[in-house]
Amino acid sequence: MTEKTYTQSPWSLKELFDSFEDPAMNEAYAKLEKMVAEFEAHRECLKPDIEGETFLALVKMQEAFTTLAYRVYGFASLSFAANTQDQKAQIAMARFQQFAAEMENRTLFFSLWWKELDDANANRLLDLSGDYRYWLVQMRNFKPYTLSEAEEKIINIKNITGTSALEMLYESITNRYTFKLEVDGEEKELTRGELMSHVRSADPDLRARAYQELYRVYGEDAPILGQIYQNIARDWKNENVSLRKYVSPIAVRNTVNDLPDEVIDTLMDVSRKNIGIFHRFFRLKAQKIGMEKLRRYDIYAPVSESDKRYDFDEAAALTFESFNRFDPKFAELAQKVFDEEHVDSEVRKGKMGGAFCSTLGPELTPWVLLNYQGKAGDVSTMAHELGHAIHSLMADEHSIFTQHACLPLAETASTFGEMMLTDLLLERETDEGVRQDLLFSQLDDAFATIIRQIYFAIFEKEAHEMIINDASVDELSEAYLANLKEEFGDAVEVSDEFKYEWVSIPHIFATPFYVYAYAFGQLLVFALYKRYQEEGESFKPKYMRILSAGGSLAPIELLAEAGMDVTTAEFWQGGFDVISGLVDKLEQL
Repeated sequence: MTEKTYTQSPWSLKELFDSFEDPAMNEAYAKLEKMVAEFEAHRECLKPDIEGETFLALVKMQEAFTTLAYRVYGFASLSFAANTQDQKAQIAMARFQQFAAEMENRTLFFSLWWKELDDANANRLLDLSGDYRYWLVQMRNFKPYTLSEAEEKIINIKNITGTSALEMLYESITNRYTFKLEVDGEEKELTRGELMSHVRSADPDLRARAYQELYRVYGEDAPILGQIYQNIARDWKNENVSLRKYVSPIAVRNTVNDLPDEVIDTLMDVSRKNIGIFHRFFRLKAQKIGMEKLRRYDIYAPVSESDKRYDFDEAAALTFESFNRFDPKFAELAQKVFDEEHVDSEVRKGKMGGAFCSTLGPELTPWVLLNYQGKAGDVSTMAHELGHAIHSLMADEHSIFTQHACLPLAETASTFGEMMLTDLLLERETDEGVRQDLLFSQLDDAFATIIRQIYFAIFEKEAHEMIINDASVDELSEAYLANLKEEFGDAVEVSDEFKYEWVSIPHIFATPFYVYAYAFGQLLVFALYKRYQEEGESFKPKYMRILSAGGSLAPIELLAEAGMDVTTAEFWQGGFDVISGLVDKLEQL
């Protein structure tokens, strides 16, 4: 690990293309056209007795044009994230989505044939498939939900101007929002990220006004944003439940994640039963900050007056060091993301809010988007997103089809990275107030990652059902408020403007039922981190194995190798027992 200085800057996309006018962009589209045509020409080869060598050659051809398509998509999507108001980026996204749908339709015949192939011949070919095996197995898992070729083609075309367009419209509308807030006697115009930094202010009035401004803006557009959501949910039901015959809307996501419905039901049931742990935590926090009872405005309030800031370079150094203490390779991989200028960390109008890590293939270092403002939470977010990048880089020997871990496991390295950083900060920090804040923040994050996400998923299940029964946007908002009041019980006072929170959650628009993956990942990491603390060096190979496997094994199988049975309520309860222990520790401070 080398010592370098890092400053906030946009990312570089030059490894992909120089610009939207780059001749290489049109050349890539022309090459994709040629590759797809060549693949189509092999349709007649697809017979039950196909030679293994011919079958693998077809898989490799598909891998090659998918790899190139990811580059084109990556340039468009990352440019759009950097500036959601950039019309060139918007047009590039639309162009790619159109092309991708056409490409998928022209190559659809392969997956349809593979799903229908008899088991004996499928097993023969699977035995020869090497790293492609799990990808091919997963493809066959979708056989019960697959329609005819003509129907699948219609759906692919429909999605371009349907759900994909609606999701992009939602992003374009919400990322142009600016918010007004008076801070220290001065009215400021803020991005969402800047506004939300104030919900962690020591000033209770400022916290309340920040939330009120957030939901004033989202509330004004709630009728429009709610309509977008209603149409996405209707489309999800029409396609997946009515046509494909999934048993429920959430079962679609479970199948994609290769997790039985029962596992997710168990996760959600155990989470719901353990809500009292967090009620206990919120009562303790109210006591610490001198309030009789927390308001929803106050759940992320600091417990000390400390407002410690970290400059960007310091945050990077701390993150690298925390990773290095676990294993030098982790620090090297994290630094690689910075050194290749794959981090966009500035706060800018029009830039996509929040943070993410985008992996475009095993041959490319992932890109990381941050909106860094110098607070402890921003340092944690850096460690989180770099954890994602490490996960991808650890799995870069796999095919583009098997590099990506399924969503529930995708949060493993990111959350583990946050915990490593917290341990380092607690060791280094001498200010008792800051230490106390760090410990409370750990519980804040556990709440936000587990219970908050579980209740989002509970709302999603309810909302999808309500929408099919013609619920209005106002009715959905009232249902969300009722959901919140169950979530916080009598430990936290919830005011009415929070009924608009649901229209401010991008995940439920873009990726229905994604959110439970966060809870799955966090509880899993608590179990893994506990074992790391108990086992020390002997734990590392098991953890490295989970990361390096990427998406090449079924999640239940991969975790079973590490001695974890996620099908049982006892496993999930173990994660909550760790959280309960952390609350015990805080009560003793």
